Amino acid sequence: MYKGSCLCGAVRFELDCTPAPPDACHCTQCRKWSGHFFTSTDVPRIALQIEGNDNLTWFRSSEKVRRGFCSNCGSSLFWDPIEKDWIGVAMGAFEHPTDTSLRIHIHVADKGDYYDVADGLPQNEH
Repeated sequence: MYKGSCLCGAVRFELDCTPAPPDACHCTQCRKWSGHFFTSTDVPRIALQIEGNDNLTWFRSSEKVRRGFCSNCGSSLFWDPIEKDWIGVAMGAFEHPTDTSLRIHIHVADKGDYYDVADGLPQNEH
């Protein structure tokens, strides 16, 4: 069982499967939403249990996606493609260890100009 929470602990989650290797998204929306690039693991919805739903706020960032964050502390927690059977969970919100490591950088064409992506992992421009 993998556990995590927001900064203040008002929203907590448990995952009953091993997190998939995460991706780091450098798109403009993820950078603005998280304050840098957003790293998440895609997990089956059925494997994720969330506690503190009354403290979880969803922002509809596009027609197909909503983003979940704690309404108390503002922690970015979930990237939710509404019509899919999986949900992205923020890697930074997990308690350690997660038993996985970053697999790819995506949307690097939109990355901030203040950093480089130089870890040798695959990169997708879009």
